[in-house]
Amino acid sequence: MSDFFRNLVLILFFIFLFGCKSVHLNNHNNLKIKFLSEYILPGNLIVDKTLVGGLSGIDFYQGAYYLACDDTDTPRIYEASFDIENYKISNVSIDKAILIKDPSDFLDMESIRVDPKTSQILLTSEGQINRQKDPVFIAVNSEGEVVTRYKIPEAFHANSLQKPRDNATLEGLCLSFNKKGFWLGMELPLVMDGLEPRLTTTKSPVRITYINSKTKKPEKQFGYLLDPVAKKPKSSFMINGLTDLVEYDTDIFLVIERSYSSGLGNQGNTIKIFKVNAAMATNTLYMNSLKDAEYIPATKELLFNFEHLRDQLTDNSIDNIEGITFGPMLPNGHKSLILVSDNNFNRQEKQLNQFILLELIED
Repeated sequence: MSDFFRNLVLILFFIFLFGCKSVHLNNHNNLKIKFLSEYILPGNLIVDKTLVGGLSGIDFYQGAYYLACDDTDTPRIYEASFDIENYKISNVSIDKAILIKDPSDFLDMESIRVDPKTSQILLTSEGQINRQKDPVFIAVNSEGEVVTRYKIPEAFHANSLQKPRDNATLEGLCLSFNKKGFWLGMELPLVMDGLEPRLTTTKSPVRITYINSKTKKPEKQFGYLLDPVAKKPKSSFMINGLTDLVEYDTDIFLVIERSYSSGLGNQGNTIKIFKVNAAMATNTLYMNSLKDAEYIPATKELLFNFEHLRDQLTDNSIDNIEGITFGPMLPNGHKSLILVSDNNFNRQEKQLNQFILLELIED
């Protein structure tokens, strides 16, 4: 083959390669989310002698739904069934409770997934940093017995020099797109990484860490910058953090941020879903601090802001959304997303066990 034809073949190959890549990225650029329906589960529902509430995580696996409950006195999982008809959730049935048998940890469970390779139920717990109780990432069997413990970064431990914030650690969990591992999302920045979000823009990076399912150890990580708090509180408390995530495609995530401002009643929560691209992000796993470091964070783009559909929701309220999962395929062939809110067992004010059904559209 002559040099001319060899070069021509190479040129055509690269045109094909990058042409395909641009089409692939184009699809991601055109992701859209459409609201379909809401379902409210009663706040006084008792299942297996437990009060159903504190629903901080959700997963859909082989036709069943799994919900994490963040009751630290009685850590538990719920198995549930959903009826989805005509693009609406018509019924949610909580079928049984599974108590977690693990006296060695302080379990404040925040996220849940089912490992498709083992059918074990994966859970993250925030621990209790102020009492030196470490966050954990574990797997349990169908009886609630701990069968696997995964290593988390040393920076996330209660006594680490990076100083995780209390009640703000392992909030999000998802399977990797290639099914070879898992991603853990921190709710707020480590103290050594930056400030908590405020009303004005701050540099507030949280760490999202990849755990290899074979080695059960952290392998890589990237930084993700949180938005400011959305609304001025009427009293002193305000927060904005990551509450859950799913990996839509390799290095492409859907991330939930939940902003809360106290004193605003059922208008206090602002829930947003972002499309996040970590393909070019720096591996921050071995960086002690992100505060003054030079690194490339993941990029983010707002996909959906629930403020725009308050008038379609019960009490004009988008509640404390803490969990997201890919649901069943819709009749039109599009993916569905199902979100769940943590009602905090109505400890301070009336909140909802709220489920939201969304349609994910790729133009």
